[in-house]
Amino acid sequence: MSENKLIKAIKEKGQTMEAEMSFFDHLEALRWHLVRSAIAIVIFTCAAFYFYDFIFDTVIMGPSRPEFWTYRMLCKLGDYLHRDGFCINKINISLLNTDMAGQFTLQINSALLIGITAGFPYLLWEIWRFIKPALHEKERKAASGFVIYASALFIIGILFGYYVITPESINFLAGYTISSKIQNLFTVDSYLSSVATLTLATGVVFELPIIVYVLSSLGILTQKFMRETRRYAVVVILIIAAVVTPTPDMMTMTVVSIPLFILYEVGIMVAGVVEKRKLARENAAV
Repeated sequence: MSENKLIKAIKEKGQTMEAEMSFFDHLEALRWHLVRSAIAIVIFTCAAFYFYDFIFDTVIMGPSRPEFWTYRMLCKLGDYLHRDGFCINKINISLLNTDMAGQFTLQINSALLIGITAGFPYLLWEIWRFIKPALHEKERKAASGFVIYASALFIIGILFGYYVITPESINFLAGYTISSKIQNLFTVDSYLSSVATLTLATGVVFELPIIVYVLSSLGILTQKFMRETRRYAVVVILIIAAVVTPTPDMMTMTVVSIPLFILYEVGIMVAGVVEKRKLARENAAV
């Protein structure tokens, strides 16, 4: 080996050793990423706590009022289609508090949920910063839009859950009775739990293309498998739509099902793109 090659090899080895981190170094780096994410969530939580009057009256209690945006759009849709039954003039819902510190814990819990939701994109960015150094240059370019795509899908899912699934579910459940002798009185914790679950769950479900991308990159999921199991996916999607929309209205179930079908088809395309990139890299390496 010539002197120049030896010096070059020593330099490359030194750079590799500098780039390598021990297990505890990785834990330390991850800890600081999580700490910064927690700080961001705390800041958003404090802001939500400060502006809680607006958040509670307008955001949290919005789906319980007939003047909510979704109900007004349904009424306009009924007028356009010349059909009755679309307008919702009254929602039979009464909330009560049964715990001494119930309203205080309600404010804390709901402010924390708002903080987590608002800080989720920043959490994704910190996760991306943590895993980015371990990726090759081509892998970094392929996943460069991870934070943007994942955040956009999460926000779209949150909006869809809040403006479509939540109001329909609350309107149905608030007026559902099996006997005139039973009066519906809901606790504030139950109401908040329903709104938060329906909204956040939809945001997570809308991350399906990102999950497909990760599983396809790991070789766990393939485009062929998703195409072959499409018929089963349709059944699962219809079941999910029936669960999250307890109202027996087929139109509501259809509105919920369509985005899920679209997300599954997008997932199939994402899996195909990942497989093509893998094949291109393998051909280039030969």
